[in-house]
Amino acid sequence: MLNIPQLLAAELDLKPYQVQNALELLAEGATIPFIARYRKERTGEMNEVQLRDLFDKYNYLTELEARKSVILNAIAEQGKLTDELKTQIISCQQKTELEDLYLPYRPKRRTRATIAKEKGLEPLAEFIQSLNIKNGIAASLAAEASKYISEEKGVKTADEALKGAADILAEAVAETAELRAYLRDYFLEAGVFVSRIKDDYPEGTTKFEMYRNYQIKVKNIAPHNMLALCRGEAEGVLSFDINFDEDYVLGYLESQVIRTKVRDIRDFYQVMLKDAFNRLMKTSLIAEVIATKKDYADIESIKTFEANLRELLLSAPAGMKPTLAIDPGFRTGCKVAVLDETGKFLEYQAVFPHQAAEQRTKAAQTIKNLIDKYQIELIAIGNGTASRETDEFVTQVLQTLNRQPTKVMVNESGASIYSASKVALEEFPDLDVTVRGAISIGRRLQDPLAELVKIDPKSIGVGQYQHDVDQKLLRKKLDETVESCVNFVGVDLNTASKELLTFVSGITAAVANNIVTYRNQNGAFKNRRQLLKVPKLGPKAFEQAAGFLRIRNGDHPLDNTAVHPESYSVVEAIASDLNVKLNQVSQIAEKLKKVDIRKYTTDTIGEPTLRDILSELEKPGRDPRAEFKYATFKEGIKEIGDLQLGMELEGIVTNVANFGAFVDIGVHQDGLVHISQLADRFVEDPKQIVKVGQVVKVKVLEVNEKLKRISLSMKAVKQ
Repeated sequence: MLNIPQLLAAELDLKPYQVQNALELLAEGATIPFIARYRKERTGEMNEVQLRDLFDKYNYLTELEARKSVILNAIAEQGKLTDELKTQIISCQQKTELEDLYLPYRPKRRTRATIAKEKGLEPLAEFIQSLNIKNGIAASLAAEASKYISEEKGVKTADEALKGAADILAEAVAETAELRAYLRDYFLEAGVFVSRIKDDYPEGTTKFEMYRNYQIKVKNIAPHNMLALCRGEAEGVLSFDINFDEDYVLGYLESQVIRTKVRDIRDFYQVMLKDAFNRLMKTSLIAEVIATKKDYADIESIKTFEANLRELLLSAPAGMKPTLAIDPGFRTGCKVAVLDETGKFLEYQAVFPHQAAEQRTKAAQTIKNLIDKYQIELIAIGNGTASRETDEFVTQVLQTLNRQPTKVMVNESGASIYSASKVALEEFPDLDVTVRGAISIGRRLQDPLAELVKIDPKSIGVGQYQHDVDQKLLRKKLDETVESCVNFVGVDLNTASKELLTFVSGITAAVANNIVTYRNQNGAFKNRRQLLKVPKLGPKAFEQAAGFLRIRNGDHPLDNTAVHPESYSVVEAIASDLNVKLNQVSQIAEKLKKVDIRKYTTDTIGEPTLRDILSELEKPGRDPRAEFKYATFKEGIKEIGDLQLGMELEGIVTNVANFGAFVDIGVHQDGLVHISQLADRFVEDPKQIVKVGQVVKVKVLEVNEKLKRISLSMKAVKQ
């Protein structure tokens, strides 16, 4: 079988030891964040992206090897496994190639070919095939076929016998791996997708209008267009197919299959090949090509979703400060929740600033009282219905105060999903869903990562055709993204929710629950070693998790850093040599710059880890996320009807797709900056220019109130 580590090393341009050691660490139960951060010496400093790519390809090849064993056994049981076929199967590196080889031997329903074989026509097919191979030998096909006429077997005429023989030969051609591979590649390279809207949908009545008379080369179709075609077909709005040059295809088959120059046999083969292609090959090959492009579109769209989710999860936190969170509303009022500097819920009020003047005055007084009572520093306003009106109301209230809390519009996508979830019910069993929603909005401002991990990523609104892609792959990749972000930032062991802890390297849902239970029963953790007292958290889980958990103001200064406990002795030795106390770790880093760190390397701790330690000690406990920024929406622009062409506005990027970026400009409807309007130069990938959460300046190009579409541009607008 394949030497998988050797193949992976060659394909991924890695050294064999890197592949071998990474696979060994994975087999030992190490997580990707742990390997990437704390086992750099063993992997040659492979990062998370390289490791995930390696493990994905390793899983693919191991699945391939398992499938080969099944296929080899199945063919051997039929007594048809030749040495040549065995070699071909063993050397396969692609699942498609493997299944092509297995196709002639796969159990199948009765076909025209099997029926012909049951009638005893296989020798006739072999005879005709021999005439084709022995070029120049002429024979009467009709005369030979007449020998197979049999009332008993249901062959009434020589013509029927020839048709049966043709069916046998056609199936053999259709199941030839090399022919299928070539035609599949031909469709991918030269085929053209064509689509049309069904007659039931007159022009201008469907969101798939651009696909009414759509044509594009298969190789050039963009992922979002491919997914749109699939969705349109699934919804019954459109149909699509692949057009190609059939004369070329038949000419290719003839050039590969026909050997004889005898006219009668050539004519027979030409008819047979046309039948083989149209009846047995075309539909399945087109389906395979569509599946291939759909798989590619899935992967690219999931990559975009991953990138957007990462940017959203790693959005700069406004900080753990006393916060007033407002979930706006007109008729039902605004739900106001107060959170302290740890995110703890303190008080709830409902106010009605958008009704009678008396109610507005009362609401203003309530807001003032809450700000004064709790020394509010942050105000979070959800960006849903009545958000701009509520924002203006709060602005007017703040103008009457001496102190000015920071007021921010917060994207509330998924807040309603959270408020009705099991997680929210467990967290706030006695609160109404509307109150839970307001709390979630406030906590998103304080620390986006800690709050957003409680919500299914698909509900956050940063995906592209997320319901149309491979759901199993989507879930896997999004979970990996959340895990990566959580471990990149690190988690406060004494404030983290069990949902957040679940994504920490080495911690399962059960262990996360036990950590919270232990914390509630015994008080705050004083040091990382205490984790070993948590039920079901053994030495292996401790090894994987400890470096990603932080303890502020604990017994050991390094417990609030990303330095792993296994390296504490090295840091202590360095501190001793430099005459610096451990609680002055930032001084260690400054002095260490003048020291040759190589003198502190050991068998397990090399220069890469020492460099990481030095970097961490320079700014111990620092949050790696960017500095907090927020958009200021233009006053008086609250609805789509308030927009004017050429108007320049500030907004925040809410989603990035393959074709551009969506920007919230404060009118309850995101505008689209098409990829062609992102910059004054050609842009291949929107993610190179913008990211979710980024504050940008845009110009209004077009407004369609009826369709609720806003076209924006970032060209010639100073950012």
